[in-house]
Amino acid sequence: MKLKHIPKLDPQFAPLSILFKEAKNGPSKKITVALERNRGLISVFKADIPDADFETRYSLCERLVKTLLWLKGGFKIYFAGDKEVGNAIKADYTAGGARDFDNKFMADIYRSEFEVIVCDEKDIPAENEAPSSVGRNLDGCRIGFDAGGSDRKVSAVIDGKAVYSEEVVWFPKLNSDPKYHYEGILEAFKTAASKMPRVDAIGVSSAGIYIDNQIMVASLFLKVPNEEYDKHVLNMYIDVAKEIGNVPIEVANDGDVTALAGAMELNDTNILGVAMGTSEAAGFIDSKGNITGWLNELAFVPVDANKNSMIDEWSGDYGCGVKYFSQDSVIKLAPAAGIELDENLSPAEKLKVVQKLMAEGDQRAKDIFETIGIYFGYALAYYSMFYDIKHVLIMGRVTSGEGGVLILENAKKVLKDEFPDLFEKMQLHIPDENSRRVGQSVAAASLPKIN
Repeated sequence: MKLKHIPKLDPQFAPLSILFKEAKNGPSKKITVALERNRGLISVFKADIPDADFETRYSLCERLVKTLLWLKGGFKIYFAGDKEVGNAIKADYTAGGARDFDNKFMADIYRSEFEVIVCDEKDIPAENEAPSSVGRNLDGCRIGFDAGGSDRKVSAVIDGKAVYSEEVVWFPKLNSDPKYHYEGILEAFKTAASKMPRVDAIGVSSAGIYIDNQIMVASLFLKVPNEEYDKHVLNMYIDVAKEIGNVPIEVANDGDVTALAGAMELNDTNILGVAMGTSEAAGFIDSKGNITGWLNELAFVPVDANKNSMIDEWSGDYGCGVKYFSQDSVIKLAPAAGIELDENLSPAEKLKVVQKLMAEGDQRAKDIFETIGIYFGYALAYYSMFYDIKHVLIMGRVTSGEGGVLILENAKKVLKDEFPDLFEKMQLHIPDENSRRVGQSVAAASLPKIN
């Protein structure tokens, strides 16, 4: 693999976008993957893979299936076109297999047993997608809340204008008592409510997966015991909102809200929003201005084929986005840059140390953000295999200050030199500093309709 842009701090980086680009150059065979999720919704994806030895075919297909699973979501995978590879992937996703985490995670989300079906092309089910409109409601007095893993942001919004915004550091991932989360959310809601004459609606942007405003899975509650989850966590946002009043509440994944913020700011469609914070969150607004209903959990989507790359502690997999486009990436790259971080600091505090060095013009810090930018350029080319992207908007704490500018500059260089067609089509954006920090809470406020 030859790269035109090799990340200075990670020379072994092997972007999947280049692997799939190279796969088109020789003899190939077609595979089809379908994924079934809630309400009978089905996504279908077709790809060309090299007509080569088993290991080459398997390595690409395995990464592709992993990508589709976390990008689209599903509890049932259909695989056609290569039964030898399909059976190997089926073994991976069997309980106790290499992808046991993915099996259990999806089974929990969709409340269904997870299954991989190796079949013929004729047995692939028909696609059935159901995109839906979201947000852009600006009337009335609204609370917008953005629950991050290191800080929580809340805005009081009147007729589309934020009259008050604040950020508060908290540690939801370290607390096992759900009372800590409940009281933190309630305090934020009450603070915003105190800045307005009334509250007409509440919108929430939160990392995780939500169905009917219920918290199905969320890393914010990582330490909460399973036996406490359904009783105290599942309906937490709904329950907290009741303490504010009988008003509509809408909870959405923070990635979708990032994309919504971009759509509102740019007044356009085909927008991929990526929030680089405690983790990597993403969402997509399609050509009709709708959200897709996919998971868009790019934190678990692989971008690097280097099997020696850093392992994600949660999923146990390598090369996944969370280690490339979050504060974890900054911390991961610091030793290679020659920056020693105090292990007693929290991840958010470690990020601030590097950002302070960046503001002081420290070349070591610049190397970190330039490396992340190169990662991002190659990753965007990979994401474009699945999303029809016209605009990319980045937000989140990692993008604050000059670091965010460097990320975009280097991503553009990669696209221009490696993927010129995408460079001509895809526009990369970064909001102003205030919007980067609290833009999601303002967009979240627009989620619910006022009855």
